[in-house]
Amino acid sequence: NACYILHDPSIKMAAYGLSAMRSLARCRSFQAYCAFSTGLTSRASVAVVLSGNGVFDGAEVHEASAVLVHLSQAGADVSMYAPDIPQMHVLNHAKGEVMENETRNVLVESARIARGKITPLANLDAASHDAVIFPGGFGAAKNLSSFAVDGAGCTVNEEVAKCINDFHAAKKPIGLCCISPVLAAKLIPGVEITVGQDKDDGGRWPYAGTADAVQQMGAKHINKNVLVLFLNCLHEIHVDQQNKVVTTPAFMCETKVHEIHDGIGKMIEAIVKMF
Repeated sequence: NACYILHDPSIKMAAYGLSAMRSLARCRSFQAYCAFSTGLTSRASVAVVLSGNGVFDGAEVHEASAVLVHLSQAGADVSMYAPDIPQMHVLNHAKGEVMENETRNVLVESARIARGKITPLANLDAASHDAVIFPGGFGAAKNLSSFAVDGAGCTVNEEVAKCINDFHAAKKPIGLCCISPVLAAKLIPGVEITVGQDKDDGGRWPYAGTADAVQQMGAKHINKNVLVLFLNCLHEIHVDQQNKVVTTPAFMCETKVHEIHDGIGKMIEAIVKMF
């Protein structure tokens, strides 16, 4: 009878199995669609370089996560790296205060985001990867470089500089989010990048002064925005085709997390099309 059928374990398992197969098919179809729509026809290898864990003294967690999600959807193989160096300082993110006498290691902190699967940046070989991506966060300006202290006169960590220079020399794509485009500005003469807007627009772009600093370093800054048209968010990116450098403002703008996620997705899509 109907009651028996509804409670028959074999019937329930068969129904569950069919549902699981349909879900798997949808998942595979979605991955195939992502690969097709981005132009990725084979599994690419992408290096992601982190600068710690936490927006004020390391990598911006939401940006790093968005990079990983979009790369996964595109079908890329990801390897994560960070320099094995001390952080510039440690911030209490709840209070916004420097924690005196506290020291942390950039590689160890980055391993939190990487779920433990991380390699010292010194071991990164550009020949083994198709692209490299740097999420933002103040770690890019404090640990990967001295931009937070020295502005346009900053220096870039030697391992970071080698990484960017090697990928650039090999004509392989370089993606940078948020504040991390300052690294390319310092290392690649005349590179075109965006860190958003050069005016603060009433606090919407609190780090607008960065645009002037990157131009002092010899880069060309392209103003890009986060636009909302007919309820659709258009988070802009900039693509320097000659140098194969793709940048997006991300949290240089005071905006919503899903808008940051979408903008990083556009950056990943542009990078994949360069393979």
